[in-house]
Amino acid sequence: MHERLGRPAAILARYFHSLRYLKPCQVGGRLYHRVYRPRLSRQAAPEKRRPVNSLVNGRVRAQTMHGADSFRFLNEPGRVSRHEDWNDFGRDKLWLYNLHYFDDLNAVGAKQRRDWHTGLIRRWIEENPPTQGNGWEPYPVSLRVVNWIKWDLHYSALDRRAVESLALQLRWLRRRLEHHLLGNHLLANAKALVFGGLYFQGQESDEWLRTGMSLLNRELAEQILPDGGHFELSPMYHLIVLEDLLDVINVRRTYDRPIPVEWLVKAQQMLRWAAVMRHPDGNIPFFNDAALDIAGGFEALRAYAKRLDISTPPEVTGGGIWLKSSGYLRLSNDEAALFFDVAAVGPDYLPGHAHADTLSIELSLFCQRVLVNSGTSVYGTGPERQRQRGTDSHNTIVVDDQDSSEVWGGFRVARRARIRNAVYVPADGVAVAEHDGYSRLPGRPIHQRRVELSKGVLTVVDIVSGARRHRVQGTWHLHPDVDIEYMGCEPDAGLLLRVPVGNEVREAMLTVQGPVALAVQECTWHPEFGRAVPSRRLVFRYDGPLPVTVTTRLHWRR
Repeated sequence: MHERLGRPAAILARYFHSLRYLKPCQVGGRLYHRVYRPRLSRQAAPEKRRPVNSLVNGRVRAQTMHGADSFRFLNEPGRVSRHEDWNDFGRDKLWLYNLHYFDDLNAVGAKQRRDWHTGLIRRWIEENPPTQGNGWEPYPVSLRVVNWIKWDLHYSALDRRAVESLALQLRWLRRRLEHHLLGNHLLANAKALVFGGLYFQGQESDEWLRTGMSLLNRELAEQILPDGGHFELSPMYHLIVLEDLLDVINVRRTYDRPIPVEWLVKAQQMLRWAAVMRHPDGNIPFFNDAALDIAGGFEALRAYAKRLDISTPPEVTGGGIWLKSSGYLRLSNDEAALFFDVAAVGPDYLPGHAHADTLSIELSLFCQRVLVNSGTSVYGTGPERQRQRGTDSHNTIVVDDQDSSEVWGGFRVARRARIRNAVYVPADGVAVAEHDGYSRLPGRPIHQRRVELSKGVLTVVDIVSGARRHRVQGTWHLHPDVDIEYMGCEPDAGLLLRVPVGNEVREAMLTVQGPVALAVQECTWHPEFGRAVPSRRLVFRYDGPLPVTVTTRLHWRR
């Protein structure tokens, strides 16, 4: 067990448990990307193919370009006035990635910024030599290729030099596919090859199209689960991949190519999943890496699907829905909507966007979020990224100050919590599940959670079983808009919650029963990248022998 090993042995064990699940192509692909630098053909770009139909308007993004060299990404402003700024080491890498995506070409009001966009494309070509810097990494190449092609299909705006650059980027991407990362990255690579293969014509572009279609069909078959969820189990990335699928349907229709029936079925399944996995405010719950204003919202993507003549799901009504393949459960009635994470952390070989949030819940009352998980405001490998991924930042149980799954290194996971004995009883509105994430500790603790939602009350029973003494902590993170009054430390004490509902304020009482000490602590909530909103949380703690049972109840007036 890592906790009882010396530091070097613990580090080796952590690497072992992280690497043991990787596919051979991931290991070989990393070596390939480090060592092999393919030669880039400078021959003339293929001729453009004439579209048969107009490209349907997709999801309109928010404006990110606010001057000829001024931008705002991830809630951080910045200027790009020198060629060095494209790869500024003082900037967060995700900010720089967004700079190279060129999303603003297809953002609200883009037509009025055409001169800025033309100048920016010229600068990018001049200041980002082929294969060098952030802009030539496969993922930014993939997103930029799609954005440039969409822009040209809408406005006929790319000059010959930009078209030549586009062909160079596609040639490079074809030789730098992200087989070492797989998941949504490889799917984005495939999407770009399909766009490029249809935009251009000739033998070379036909090969791009064949490669992109083969990858897309293979990856969609694996990545989209039977219930419609994306297999990385992040509601945010689910919406990103859904938009990718709608985009490739769109571009194939533009060039009058048949749409695979499987794509249409998967688009409908993904739309249904997205309809289920949203709070009454219309936005996603925060499980695994998730934040607002990165992916398109459900309503925007549903409208996009309708423009493509894809049938969309009906509104989700009250009751329970278990997305069993994904592992998320939604319980709801006229007053409340609850989301319960009984999911794996993600694919064993691809847990990069996982949080240690097993058995956590989120809750809305009267269409207002009340219990919230941390959200995501940063990527990278720093301590704040580690904290946000940790179990303590979610509405679940921590044992001995350990994470339920060993998240580390920004995007890695060693030993993982496994869900066991998940049961949902629709007639009673009850869901029960347990996980073994703490069984690596002495005494092999097991966390079981029972959730029951009925009219006017939510009951959550946490049982930590096993042997020996342990420190057990549970946390209820409250949305910043919810005002609280701490009622004291007595056994039946808790919090009086004041929930804003339009011009009214509704009250709910949160109580915790069990051999625990209670405390209210200051914390932060992270609804968007680059944002940390002050908030509060109720923490209950137990230090003693197992088993221990703690019951949390939230009562509200109907």
